[in-house]
Amino acid sequence: MSGTSRHPEVLWAQRSDKVYLTVALPDAKDITVKCEPEGFFSFSAVGVQGEPFHFTLELYGPIPPDGCKTRTGLRNILCSIQKEQRGWWKRLLKTEEKPAPYIKVDWNKWCDEDEEADLAPDDDDDDTYVGQDGGSSDDDGMLYLPDLEKARK
Repeated sequence: MSGTSRHPEVLWAQRSDKVYLTVALPDAKDITVKCEPEGFFSFSAVGVQGEPFHFTLELYGPIPPDGCKTRTGLRNILCSIQKEQRGWWKRLLKTEEKPAPYIKVDWNKWCDEDEEADLAPDDDDDDTYVGQDGGSSDDDGMLYLPDLEKARK
């Protein structure tokens, strides 16, 4: 099966002005993300074993090409995609068909229309978004446990 690219798991969530995609790909290299005005989002990267990952999504609505921001974490790549027009998308993709199995809703970041009103106004700040990366804080906590044990003795 060599030569074919694989699909990483993609989690998605939206706000009225943005779509968040979290690509679960630990230690990825050569990450390329492209947003095209018609709503095409393409992603490619090289996995830890050198295997190529690639996917292109035709998103539900148009996106400004310069509205793509990408942050690479240890275990995943966070992409925040600006919507051309504010508003809630019925679904992530333009097609009515069920999305591919590798695309899943990111329930941790998911937020309903009526909930969004309750969020603090500075929630748009992309930096706050980084701290919400579910698993990372727990793992970091684990790293310090041995030191605590030593300190108690």
